[in-house]
Amino acid sequence: MGSQAMQVATEATEDTAPVSLARILVALDASEHANKALEQAVRLAKSADGVITGIHAYAAALHDRRFKMMEGGLPERYREEEEMGYQREVHDDLIGRGLGIITDSYHDAGGETCKEAGVEFRRLSPEGKNYTKVVEATESGDFDVLAIGALGLGAMPGSLIGTVAERVVRRSPIDTFVVRDPKTAIGDGPIVVGIDGSPKSYGALMTALDIAARMGSEVHAVAAYDPYYHYVAFNKIAGVLSEEAGKVFRFKEQEQLHEELIDDGIAKIYQSHLDVARTVADDLGVELKTELLDGKPFAAILKYLETVNASLLLVGKTGVHADDALDIGGNAENLLRLAPCHIWLTQTVYTPPLDVIADETVQWSVEAEQKISKAPEFVRDMARRMVLRQAQKQGHTFITSDIVDEVMKGAMPGFGGNEMATDETLDWSKTAEKLMETVPDQAVADNIRLRAIKRARRDKSAQVQPKHVRPFLDLADDEGPAWSAAALARVARVPAMVRDKVKDDVADIARERELSEVSLELAEEVIVEIRKSMCPVPEGEEKEQDAVKAPVADIPVTWAKDAEQRLDRVPEGFMRDMTRQRVETFARNNNVDTITPELIEEKYGEWGKGSAKKKQQMQWDAAASERISKIPDFIRGMVMLEIERCAREAGSDTVTEDHIDAASGSWEKMGGFHSESDPDQYKKK
Repeated sequence: MGSQAMQVATEATEDTAPVSLARILVALDASEHANKALEQAVRLAKSADGVITGIHAYAAALHDRRFKMMEGGLPERYREEEEMGYQREVHDDLIGRGLGIITDSYHDAGGETCKEAGVEFRRLSPEGKNYTKVVEATESGDFDVLAIGALGLGAMPGSLIGTVAERVVRRSPIDTFVVRDPKTAIGDGPIVVGIDGSPKSYGALMTALDIAARMGSEVHAVAAYDPYYHYVAFNKIAGVLSEEAGKVFRFKEQEQLHEELIDDGIAKIYQSHLDVARTVADDLGVELKTELLDGKPFAAILKYLETVNASLLLVGKTGVHADDALDIGGNAENLLRLAPCHIWLTQTVYTPPLDVIADETVQWSVEAEQKISKAPEFVRDMARRMVLRQAQKQGHTFITSDIVDEVMKGAMPGFGGNEMATDETLDWSKTAEKLMETVPDQAVADNIRLRAIKRARRDKSAQVQPKHVRPFLDLADDEGPAWSAAALARVARVPAMVRDKVKDDVADIARERELSEVSLELAEEVIVEIRKSMCPVPEGEEKEQDAVKAPVADIPVTWAKDAEQRLDRVPEGFMRDMTRQRVETFARNNNVDTITPELIEEKYGEWGKGSAKKKQQMQWDAAASERISKIPDFIRGMVMLEIERCAREAGSDTVTEDHIDAASGSWEKMGGFHSESDPDQYKKK
């Protein structure tokens, strides 16, 4: 980027991301969530040579008014003037001194935590309604970030978010870090950021990259869009339109427009947002993993968070479709309540330089403006941004209608036309229909059925299959058949990139056969069939292809003597057996029939890259530390992470040998020590 362009970008933006971590306000109430918020805020502030300010409000005047209102309802013995005078003195003392003592105790504990970490701590003890005073503090301009627990001392089983936290989050004008899991620290898993193309989402990206660099974490960027909503909505509308109204509304033409323009085009627009995010990260020298998700955005993101075991999610407090009156976006609100990890709601903004320069240097013709205005209003801004990016990439500084056509037709087939949509009726497979039978609520079933048809049409499938229904069954909480430990272990050996699909296919066959449990035999049968479908045998070549069709696990390999000696360094038992299995699979996948020490080292090196990123997060007692030290260093980090997860889920702050034994027993059932294939495995008895 030239100096003039850089100057344009600098002058045209008022970017505030990444947010400063130098002045963090922490809401204190001695709850687990608040204590974790303080702990994590201290880590962040320390990395920025920052200051922590604890805040706790006590409503003395409110308590005093309530006591006076209750005086008339006190028991008879308190109604003597002398006794009532005494009770008023006691209560005044409690209000005047007691609440202050409680607040001071919260600050004393917070100050001690900061002192141990070498971070300056300041106190803020306003009198008044708790959420009101916290919000006033965030509005003062004295703080950059607020850290608060999702739940407080009034938390009850099943609570999603406390009333104070929700009221504060809605009103806070600064970035707000909400602690949702007291047992999780930032960095225990990836940091995930949601991208929707808005300046706040890119602000979230910049803050995520900054926090990740400080905490030593990896960052994932996801963009989620829902291609099914409009299909469902249009079909519901069609059901209530009269024939005449349908002609006026031009329903089929509208449906075709949405089918081609929105469904195909919006995916490309959101992918372009991810491409911009990756460019921003590349310019900073940071590796960024990106993923385009489809479905209801908050639901798709929740599933992704669980899949990668995220430790922190960052999203804009409002999104790309926000207006000035909106306090929090719909997806942000759902994620605030339901995210399994901590969530950071950003108010800071960032505009990628490419977008800034395009806005400042590119002009539009009248015809081009008219052309882009044909895009539906809710995607028009994103479509405009896409044209600007492409035009600038091609060197244009004046956008004409032919450029709009070129760019938009490439991104949104059918942008310029309104061909009539075909009214095809899709067949349903027997297994797909059985899946629909698991949905008892007819309204939900109708919604799922339309979404499944839409997904099948997008796949250009002539039949609705289980894979088209399955993504939406979470709307009806379908749990599917139970799995035997042996079947789970078998599927766990399937390559990760296709494991989820294989598991879903096995479950579908179980449903079709009306089985209540998936057995090892069924899992093996389906895996063999899938392998055949992926590697079909030409007619007349069955015998010659037998070796190709053989399961990878059945291809023989031998161990050189020095390779066996190298393997013997791994502790005997499950760990050695698992290592042997993984090395043999590695050899087969690389068409190697004899395992040598060099091949083992190559596999160890592959493991070591991932394991090196895993650091100890919990206290380990002496016996547990001794045992973990015997694990080879190339996998020690990953094993340690899993054992600590097992200990946390058992409610322990310290790892003991019991946790090692419990985790090991679970691994033997799963055939590996990664729990992503069954995130709740350590919670099972």
